[in-house]
Amino acid sequence: MLLAKEFVAYLSRQLTAKLGSNFIEIANPAAVAEIINNVVIEELTVEDRLNDEVRNLLEEYSVYMSNNGISYSEMFRKIKNQLVAQRKIVRAAGRDTGDAMKLSRDKINEISHKLIPVLKKSRECRFRKDPNDVRLELVRLVSDVLLNEDKAEKAARAKIRTQKKEIPEGSEEWDLLHKRYYAEELKNLGIDLTRG
Repeated sequence: MLLAKEFVAYLSRQLTAKLGSNFIEIANPAAVAEIINNVVIEELTVEDRLNDEVRNLLEEYSVYMSNNGISYSEMFRKIKNQLVAQRKIVRAAGRDTGDAMKLSRDKINEISHKLIPVLKKSRECRFRKDPNDVRLELVRLVSDVLLNEDKAEKAARAKIRTQKKEIPEGSEEWDLLHKRYYAEELKNLGIDLTRG
């Protein structure tokens, strides 16, 4: 998943707190945050499940592909693109579509469109403004939080690059340093993923 579950939980709490001031009357903030969290997680795992499906498909043809010199990554990309188009899946990765953030603007819009009917049905909140105004505010708030997350991500990567020895991305050492620096940078931006 593109965003860690802890970050999605933080994002959900932030959206609940900031929407509750002017846009939605919230009876139970924890329940509303949980609703938002569930919708966002579901939307982010759509592409993960598709990736698993493509891997399973390619596993069946691995011998054929190796015998005919077909690149796994090229075939993965082709099959995934075809399934994305057939199923009309909105890609989650922003960097794939030229967006600066981890999530694409299209995916943020998709999430906002899925959240509005779920929140309207909930007994835990009542809309104070037009649903589309609430949706647009959701898009703005998610984008703001993700821009801060992107700053933390870039700063963590920059810190790793400044190490005396080169640390290859994907190595255990790189992962440990990234996790530590990323958490530090988030805290510097006022984002604490550990708070409930």
